Amino acid sequence: MKKYGVCLIITLLTILYFGGCKNNNIEINGKLINSVPNSYIFLDELQSTELIPADSAIISDEGNFSFNIKLKYPAFYLLRTDQSNFLTMLLEPGQTINLNAYYDTLQYPVYLSGSEGTSSMMEYNKILRNTINRLSGLRTIYMRNLGSPGLAAVMENLDSLAQVYLDDINEYTKKYIDENITSLVSLVALYQQVAPGEYILHPEKDLKYFLKVDSSLHSLYPDYEPVRALNEQVRELLANTKMHDLFSPLSEPGTEAPEIALPDPKGDTIRLSSTRGKIVLLDFWASWCPPCRQENPTLIKAYELYNYKGFEIYQVSLDKTKEAWIRGIQNENTGKWIHVSDVKYWSSAVVPLYRLESIPANFLLDKEGRIIASNLRGDILMEKLAEIFED
Repeated sequence: MKKYGVCLIITLLTILYFGGCKNNNIEINGKLINSVPNSYIFLDELQSTELIPADSAIISDEGNFSFNIKLKYPAFYLLRTDQSNFLTMLLEPGQTINLNAYYDTLQYPVYLSGSEGTSSMMEYNKILRNTINRLSGLRTIYMRNLGSPGLAAVMENLDSLAQVYLDDINEYTKKYIDENITSLVSLVALYQQVAPGEYILHPEKDLKYFLKVDSSLHSLYPDYEPVRALNEQVRELLANTKMHDLFSPLSEPGTEAPEIALPDPKGDTIRLSSTRGKIVLLDFWASWCPPCRQENPTLIKAYELYNYKGFEIYQVSLDKTKEAWIRGIQNENTGKWIHVSDVKYWSSAVVPLYRLESIPANFLLDKEGRIIASNLRGDILMEKLAEIFED
């Protein structure tokens, strides 16, 4: 086989992760308007608690600068002239980035190309900035009415408007995370603020989104320090017994599993209740979820061992498209058992029904459809099935 043929195969296999046969170079070419000639511009790697200097460059008399660094994996960087004037960038191997910006407002580039993640964050920041401006406008109105007889009524109206603005940016942020759940930009969205210490999402109130981002990114970038920091935060939140009980879906043994009626790949509606009389593993997964796919070999083994004894798997997908779902079943060689999905991703009807916060998730059901146990994986699942069918 020709050498370029080998490279093509490697590219097709790895393009989703690291850009195939591309090198790890990242080139940044910039031009700053109204710059200070011969001053420095810096590039720092952004971690959860510190900045790590990566490179620096001298800005030319014409305002030009450039960086050329090597990077194996996607990571966040700050392009800055000082501590208060910076642009947060998501850099990925193989990118060539061009940008124009005013020297004193790097965070609002006039033009940027070559970095989809950075462009996505810029679009989010426009919406966030608009919300902050609207909230600032309310404060201006408040200051104008200080000492006036109608101040109480004005404050009540301003509080109502402020809550509307906060609810809007909260919903927008959640939608942004849902649409970018496999990108590191979703991590940044978790920690956005409308004022110092005033976060848009709250770990307790919006735990679902912290769990969702952690579930996705930890499977994709387990060694990236900011992702590890999120994972540790989520673990601490779930370690709180009261909170864990609040968010653990239907974990009480003996509870009857809510009915599910969704189409299979052929379009026929299959009800969960149609499996009554069998021991059933109700499993929630998606083809885009690596930890879910890692569990499939265990499910195949369990099905081969116990199906003839009355064991069934009812697998529900949270895939985005029917094509991806069916391709996932074929690639995983899991077509022997029941598959259903409404292919609505996290908007699936099963998410609120089973209070799903992350996947993989599963429930082992008895012959009457009652929950025996939840989230059994690997050897623990096999041991539980052996216990049931040996008895």
